[in-house]
Amino acid sequence: MNPLSRLAAATVFWAAAVSVAVAAPDAYLGALEIAASQGDPDAQTELATRYDYAEDLPKDLQKARELYCQAAKQGYAEAQFQLGWLYANARGVPQDDGVAAALFDMAARQGHEYAAKLLRDVPLRPGTQLPSCLIPDPPPTAEVEDTDPPLRGRADVEQLVYRLAPQFQVDPRLALALISVESAFDDAAVSPKNAQGLMQLIPETAERFGVKKVLNPAENLKGGLAYLRWLLAYFQGDVRLVVAAYNAGEGAIEKYHGVPPYPETRSFVRKVSAIYGTTHLPFDADVVRPSRMVRRTAISRH
Repeated sequence: MNPLSRLAAATVFWAAAVSVAVAAPDAYLGALEIAASQGDPDAQTELATRYDYAEDLPKDLQKARELYCQAAKQGYAEAQFQLGWLYANARGVPQDDGVAAALFDMAARQGHEYAAKLLRDVPLRPGTQLPSCLIPDPPPTAEVEDTDPPLRGRADVEQLVYRLAPQFQVDPRLALALISVESAFDDAAVSPKNAQGLMQLIPETAERFGVKKVLNPAENLKGGLAYLRWLLAYFQGDVRLVVAAYNAGEGAIEKYHGVPPYPETRSFVRKVSAIYGTTHLPFDADVVRPSRMVRRTAISRH
């Protein structure tokens, strides 16, 4: 059974279990656990809440966090909110208002009203690292040779991205959002400014990250992913700044202390943000020191 079929079966099973919840609470909990184990985010979130607040189950904040993470990773707004609440109130995790705000922001973007209200008191903080459990797992893929792999369309590009992105600690969905806007998944694309390939590498960026064959899809992706990893570290996980810098260069971000006023760059940021809603990502602090702008912002807060 494929993952979608398993999820559909879990959802049907879970819906049937709800009807017997009052009459048979033990059976209901059993059904809840089965549905949660099969990937139903609603069941995962309710089960997490029961562990969180000791409702018919022993209190277990670690288990609650794991279940909230599983559902939040699927984009489930209530789980994102509840996970943020753990961090806001130090429930089983160290208190971190930055993480809480980032999670509330995710939920609010999906219409979670209470999360939106809390953002007034817990503002977003640039550079916040999200919990590592929210980074998507790459799907299983066939081995692809790095020498001119034959790409036959978007599905092949996606498969290659999901294979390579984890090696660079980059969320595959961010890379795919950039590719969608940069080249529309055309591995032979060349812009009037001589940006080339899936990730539209200009010659300077290709040379900077050791790309020899710019129109080789795998090499092109590796160069773009290496640049994204560098930018994530330089701007401490602030996705908006990373995307703007990918288009305009990190120097422009420093010059204007944020997204530069270039129409092309602002349009690029809007388009990528519409596809990829996450605002902050984990980053490898060992890659490069943070930008002066980020350091100054951090100092001003204290």
